[in-house]
Amino acid sequence: MIALGSDHGGYELKEEIKKYFDEKEIQYIDYGTNSPERTDYPIYAKKVAEAIVNNECDKGIIVCRSGHGVAIVANKFRGIRAANITSEEDAKFAKADDNINVLTLSGDNLSVNTTVCIIRAWLATEFKQGRYQERIQMIEEIENENMK
Repeated sequence: MIALGSDHGGYELKEEIKKYFDEKEIQYIDYGTNSPERTDYPIYAKKVAEAIVNNECDKGIIVCRSGHGVAIVANKFRGIRAANITSEEDAKFAKADDNINVLTLSGDNLSVNTTVCIIRAWLATEFKQGRYQERIQMIEEIENENMK
């Protein structure tokens, strides 16, 4: 299950992602926003991150104008590894090497076609394990030290 969210700047791209998910029968929960009216991105980034932390969903996608702000918010949650992805290649590396569980995307800078390619690559790529898992464990240790 994929948690999906956006602010007003990512609303249109989020709606296109939903069409793609419906077409491919990919399960998701839309955590808002539900219109292009101005709103604040931390609200929706928090909802998506909490859905993953609370095991309602196993991964997430958040869209704002740049993708940066929502990545910052999501990464404030223990166990979230969010990255702002701009290409299919980025998606493959981020999943294979860092096992990201949240994609953050730019509603202003990504086409629907590029977004679909990014999502397909992210979903299809396997995490490498091995020394990369050791790095994830190091990240978890840092979280334990700093997220009390």
